[in-house]
Amino acid sequence: MSNRPSGRAADVLRNTHLEPGIARHAEGSCLIRMGDTEVRCTASVETKVPPFLRGSGQGWVTAEYGMLPRATHTRGDREAARGKQSGRTQEIQRLIGRSLRAVTDLKAMGEMSVVLDCDVITADGGTRCASITGAWVALHLAFRHCLKANIIATMPLKDQVAAISCGLWQGTPVLDLDYAEDSKADTDANFVLTGRGGLVEIQGTAEAEPFSEAQLLDLLRLARHGTARLFQAQRTACGLG
Repeated sequence: MSNRPSGRAADVLRNTHLEPGIARHAEGSCLIRMGDTEVRCTASVETKVPPFLRGSGQGWVTAEYGMLPRATHTRGDREAARGKQSGRTQEIQRLIGRSLRAVTDLKAMGEMSVVLDCDVITADGGTRCASITGAWVALHLAFRHCLKANIIATMPLKDQVAAISCGLWQGTPVLDLDYAEDSKADTDANFVLTGRGGLVEIQGTAEAEPFSEAQLLDLLRLARHGTARLFQAQRTACGLG
């Protein structure tokens, strides 16, 4: 019997579903559900690049992230109403952008941009990881739209990218933390991995006692196990088998 609050075994993901094409007007979109966490990801194609890339022949992929006011158990103010984004929001959207650019051939895009908007509808842990995983589907569908419209000649995506949280719960490495686990875990880590096994980013924090190198490798093994399932879910959502 599991001692996790969710009752899941240590290496079991929450129920995960990726629904493509949920936004009528966006070139690419995906609604990702991981347990009770829900994130709406849309990809918007723009025929311009940031000033530092003008004349370079290179494209750009960037992201914006936000939580709807009642995504959590109490209402949070819209950041637009406060006049500025929180440090957490800026950190997460930069992470999403970096993760997607890591698997994109920006030269193959030409001078165009894709903006990924990741809006958290319901938060129950792992929102940044769900955003990255769902945003890849939205980006793939946007590039497919551009291919059909002869905006680009080849698919710029070089690989898949997905992310998953892992942690130490009562000394045991566990996969895909929900909020009840994340808020009380001994260690909390996020892993951004590519389909070919590359590491894009690892964020790990000891909430109590320091964790060991061996425990980090245990968490990485769990992350690879979890992202293998996420990669398959992405392929299914994109009709790639």
